[in-house]
Amino acid sequence: MILVAGSLHLDLIIDTPHLPREDETVAGRSVSRAFGGKGGNQAVAAARMEARVAMAGRVGDDGFAAELLAGLDRGGVDATRVQRGLGASGMSVALTLPGGGYGAVIVSAANLDIDASAIDLPEGLTWLLLQNEVPEAVNLALARRARMAGARVCLNAAPARPMATDLLAQVDLLVVNRVEAADLAGPGLAPQDAAAALAARVPGAVIVTLGEGGLWLFDGAVRHLAAHPVTVVSAHGAGDMFVGAMAAALDAGEPLHAAAGFGQAAAALHVSAPVDRRPAITAGAVRARMAQSR
Repeated sequence: MILVAGSLHLDLIIDTPHLPREDETVAGRSVSRAFGGKGGNQAVAAARMEARVAMAGRVGDDGFAAELLAGLDRGGVDATRVQRGLGASGMSVALTLPGGGYGAVIVSAANLDIDASAIDLPEGLTWLLLQNEVPEAVNLALARRARMAGARVCLNAAPARPMATDLLAQVDLLVVNRVEAADLAGPGLAPQDAAAALAARVPGAVIVTLGEGGLWLFDGAVRHLAAHPVTVVSAHGAGDMFVGAMAAALDAGEPLHAAAGFGQAAAALHVSAPVDRRPAITAGAVRARMAQSR
């Protein structure tokens, strides 16, 4: 059983030829709405990869709240631990670029008011997934309780921010991308060196993802896992798909390097699929993709 504690955002996704400069207005090509937030995305990704998943977070009392709860329900996620409050739910605006890149702005709103003390841990909990879109105090309180209950803790430290040593001491698996690794470990380090430096700060393993460059995994030794070559439609949400799919594989008992490979294959299918077809990506499709690469 996986518990994801984190953010829920309703995403407004705008296709744009380039990111606007200061004072520039850019004519976008299209706009759509989507369920999001790193917490919500990772929960749905893990559930679609056949894991039992519960979500802990918070929404407001606006129209976005109903859409976010419906998104969890469609994704097969237990939403009974999602708190309700007054005011606005979280949202984001994502600008997607022709080459697959993107930029985003988030408004956390209700996500900043999560009450960690009101969240109960599900029976049979194996992994707690955390991210940096909610207050650090929430992450620390839940991480301590999860480890005391015998579960392991995965922290996707995105977006990067200074983190207390108390929180890092609870982490069994730290996942960052190359930009976040540089922010946390120091600029100028090669990704594999950043992974080793970060591993000195946590009791568990570290993964530094590189997109099309694969990833570096430090779990006592440093190893590189190559990416699956695909044509990228959009990289938006790729990291969340990777983390959620990897967590599902870990929950199923896979060793870390195999689970990371499963996450990579899921992310490859995600970035190469049109946005409206991504909900159809299944664990079977991921395993088939992995078989093609052997």
